Amino acid sequence: MRRILLYLVLILCAFFTYPCLGKQTFDWNGATVYFVITDRFLNGDSTNDVSYGRITDYGSERLNAATFHGGDFRGLLNKAREGYFKDLGVDVLWMTDVYEQIHGWMSGSGPVNDFPHYGYHGYYPLDYTQTDKNYGTVEEFRELVDTLHSQGIRIMLGANLNNPGYPTLLDAVQLGFAETGLTEQEAATHIPHWSYDDFFANRLNWSGWYNREWVRMPDENWDETNPLETTVYGMPDFKDESHKAVKIPSFLKEKWHKEAHDNDAWINPASLLLRQDRDCSPAQYLIAWISAWVEEFGLDGFRCDIVENVHLNRWEELNRACNRALQKWRNAHKGQPASEWTDSFYMTGDYDGAGIDFKPEYAAAGFSSLVNFYFPKHGDLDGIVFTWQAYADSINMHPGWHPFSYLNNSYHRDADMNNMIDCATSLLLSPGTVQIFYGDETGRKLSEARLNVDSAQAFRSDMNWDSIDSVSLNHFRKLGKIRKSNPVIATGRQLTLGTHSCLRYNDKDRILIIVKPTDRKPINVAGIFPDGSVVTELYTGQTAEVNDGTVTFTTFRNRVAILKNE
Repeated sequence: MRRILLYLVLILCAFFTYPCLGKQTFDWNGATVYFVITDRFLNGDSTNDVSYGRITDYGSERLNAATFHGGDFRGLLNKAREGYFKDLGVDVLWMTDVYEQIHGWMSGSGPVNDFPHYGYHGYYPLDYTQTDKNYGTVEEFRELVDTLHSQGIRIMLGANLNNPGYPTLLDAVQLGFAETGLTEQEAATHIPHWSYDDFFANRLNWSGWYNREWVRMPDENWDETNPLETTVYGMPDFKDESHKAVKIPSFLKEKWHKEAHDNDAWINPASLLLRQDRDCSPAQYLIAWISAWVEEFGLDGFRCDIVENVHLNRWEELNRACNRALQKWRNAHKGQPASEWTDSFYMTGDYDGAGIDFKPEYAAAGFSSLVNFYFPKHGDLDGIVFTWQAYADSINMHPGWHPFSYLNNSYHRDADMNNMIDCATSLLLSPGTVQIFYGDETGRKLSEARLNVDSAQAFRSDMNWDSIDSVSLNHFRKLGKIRKSNPVIATGRQLTLGTHSCLRYNDKDRILIIVKPTDRKPINVAGIFPDGSVVTELYTGQTAEVNDGTVTFTTFRNRVAILKNE
């Protein structure tokens, strides 16, 4: 019966074909994404470690959990030049937002305030028109993007239409929007009893930052149960539903006036004409500022933050603006490798609790995926083939829409870090787009921030360049390269053959995947690979000839076999 089933594969392949990929083998539907918190990856330039009067060392690892740690564009560039991302088979580098962040700290752990929390992660934007000095200059960013593009690697940043950063004591002192009675040094010093709510409500009366025409304030009458009218962690919430033309907030104008030409090295050139009042609503300003980064650097995609908190028409407007900007960049940079790419601008996003279900309203707004929160995180090889089947079916049912799966990210450390070999196998052989969180491949440990009330900060520890788990890294590299060289693994159809085996196929290729294979045990390949043909086990490089419908290999490594008939 089993052999009859295998012979049916040839018939199935004849009926269900998948388009040939041609010269351009990259496909967002099956990309391998490396997600990096720039500040925590590698310090390539120590001269930019302290900017805007920020304090980076408060005396302990726990207190320094959310300060800037020195990672920058130059550090990423150094690793790109070494081929670190290429060696992982990475197609896309997803960087945390590069926009200038609030200068000061926010209360760590909310009302407890047990550490100073800076915007090192890019989620607390102050000025969308220039890079944060801690990361590096515009030209350093350009060099990084161009280098990665030359290696065939796309670049994805974050797009935040939800909220600006918090107003902080240091920003108030430097930008003059509130009287604090503090010096810059005092405002940068952590004050455990300080309250953002008290400062913003009582001291500012909800003014001085983005005004009420721009953002929703907590004292206004709005529905907290409506995700389109709620704030995230009490942050000022942009009124993206507003169509009313507004002026740029006074504090931003004052900031730009004070900086004059001193910040030229960090200003995005495509944003220069956008730093003035226009006939725009709040969301239109944001979309113009954000899409200007695509126009200037040829960025390839955005991960959009908490998409259910923003009206769909705004995401659609952002998608259209970014596609126009990307085409403008390609037209202006003929001769550069990325100018020849033809894929559309890519958008994915966080939608709380989303899985792999197709969301037609988000697809219509320009999204190709939503981040999949439910990918198995424990390396369960006894069930992963059936998960893969569901993912492959989803891709082929909804062309242009795919799972976007991860093991860990900046908010969730869910993977079994003691079983990352099997976790990597389950992820990197999965259909759809997959995301590696920096350090998953190297055994990066949690920091002492795990002892803080906000233990999520521990997920964002510094990259462990001095203590790399070479076994894990080599496994990620091996599977990443196999995945990149064989797109059928990520985008093809699947036929499940058993609890531990499946076939991925299209009209061009077939790959047989087996988890938990047994050394020297014949593998039934009848109907998949013809007798007399030579099959390669891609992980170990062994070859064997098919005889009487079976193929045998001496040994396997890391509980996986990937077979291909060349």
